[in-house]
Amino acid sequence: MKRVAAIDCGTNSIRLLVADIDPATGALHELDRRMTIVRLGQDVDRTGRLAPEALERTFAACREYAEVIKEHGVPGGPHPALRFVATSASRDASNREDFVRGVRDILGVEPEVITGDEEAALSFAGATRELTAHQDPAAQTQARTQAQSPAGAGPYLVVDIGGGSTEFVVGDRAVRAARSVNVGCVRMTERHLADATGKVPEPGTPTEAQIAAIRADVETALDTVEQTVPLRPTDGGYTLVGLAGSVTTIAAIALDLPAYDSAAIHHAVIPLDRVREITDRLLHSTHAERAAIPVMHPGRVDVIGAGALVLLALMERAGAREVVVSEHDILDGIAFGVAERAGG
Repeated sequence: MKRVAAIDCGTNSIRLLVADIDPATGALHELDRRMTIVRLGQDVDRTGRLAPEALERTFAACREYAEVIKEHGVPGGPHPALRFVATSASRDASNREDFVRGVRDILGVEPEVITGDEEAALSFAGATRELTAHQDPAAQTQARTQAQSPAGAGPYLVVDIGGGSTEFVVGDRAVRAARSVNVGCVRMTERHLADATGKVPEPGTPTEAQIAAIRADVETALDTVEQTVPLRPTDGGYTLVGLAGSVTTIAAIALDLPAYDSAAIHHAVIPLDRVREITDRLLHSTHAERAAIPVMHPGRVDVIGAGALVLLALMERAGAREVVVSEHDILDGIAFGVAERAGG
């Protein structure tokens, strides 16, 4: 077993996973998993730069994570068992070197500002590793004759709805096609719902025109995705696997959980009608009403409606009757990669 640490720094949140992993089998024993909303991508869509206050929030989380990594004895030195991956917001920012320098000073590793395709591949690896580990080949054959694969059987369509971008990946045990597009929940909220200060004004309920504008952006992005990724396959269906905070929050609401419960959410299957119902509720509620939902993280209150709309639009475009929700995602994909590198 290799002890590793993985950090995923996205547009809305930064997350840490410390785990013991067997590189040969992919078995993962989780030691610490945590998430902090830092909104690194604050105003990046408008200004093209990372805001000083957003950088400081992110660096504060990095200092906390550095202590956790040290406490768990994750190997350091010239070949550290830590990988720091940064995604959409830091890709788009003209001052990303300020971000890189700060992370390096705190954690002692170079943050990797990865491409959308690399992000998609890591998300796919993290989301499907468990699903493919003990898959019955007969189930795969049967799946291709159905409108949608039974939960857990390939091929997979993995969608990772982030803050700045959304990744779409199709594959079985390996990626066949992938595409990243800039329709994350934070980007869509700031573009269509926020005022000149970058805040969503009270009461925080989008107008029908604003909802239509978000939907139009998402549909245009899905057109782009379909140039690379077949969302509507002609040879059968996919198991749709949904990742990240927007999807897991929708699942928690659908399950009527009194508090966020990762174990209950992981591999829950949410029907299309329920996703549609929840999306409508979120888009037509006030800030206060969304904040009162027991499973709602305060950092998602203003952006969850846009994230839900991305998921709904995809499901309708792909003809998916349900979505399998995964708590394992790019963070797990990063950790698997570190363990395999250490094992080699």
